[in-house]
Amino acid sequence: MAARQRRAEPGDAPAPVGLRVLPATPERWPDVEELFGQNGACGGCWCRFWKQDGPEYRAGKGEPNRRALRRSVTGGEVPGLLAYAGEVPVGWAAVEPRARYARLVRARNLVAVDDAPVWSVPCFFVRRGWRGKGVARALLAGAAEHARRAGAPILEGYPIDSRKEMANAFLYTGALSTFLRAGFTEVARKARTRPVVRLALGKARTGRRARAGAAPSPRPAAPSVAPPRRRRR
Repeated sequence: MAARQRRAEPGDAPAPVGLRVLPATPERWPDVEELFGQNGACGGCWCRFWKQDGPEYRAGKGEPNRRALRRSVTGGEVPGLLAYAGEVPVGWAAVEPRARYARLVRARNLVAVDDAPVWSVPCFFVRRGWRGKGVARALLAGAAEHARRAGAPILEGYPIDSRKEMANAFLYTGALSTFLRAGFTEVARKARTRPVVRLALGKARTGRRARAGAAPSPRPAAPSVAPPRRRRR
């Protein structure tokens, strides 16, 4: 399918000044728990929706999914990024090689465009009170740099393209306008409101490129910003 170019929609909020975007490494697991809260971000998901098939996901809602994400983070997989305002975690974005998302691989409306070893950013979660303030935009920029550092040639997203007002729970894959403003281009669309968008990634700004699909080194996704100080617990 030919690529479809669309202009960004007006009103997309700029990223807040001073927002830090950092990889979810083992020492930051308490911040993941704090951000996701008792609800596990949404309905006990704990960002496992794209990792599991339907029955597995439903069986794992709640504590099993929390444990699964904890194993991923503490085991060094870096399944996502955290956005911080000062020392407070205010947002999350999942970003890994597309092949690691079992449900995405099988999704009929989001089939692979080609055989390129793309990375995917399929899910966002933003803390209440910070939504609509550009946190997702900052996370998307961080995801691009994070994937680039790992040697990924392309970052892919699956945003919602809807003219209707939608609850935040239904925009967990991001809004199309956010991706377009970040330089993504639509490359496929099997369903009316579900485009596939891509951003070509250049060489990493610093450090040696890794094999595409390999786990990235636990550096900040935004290298110009230092990590926040840890809070006492």
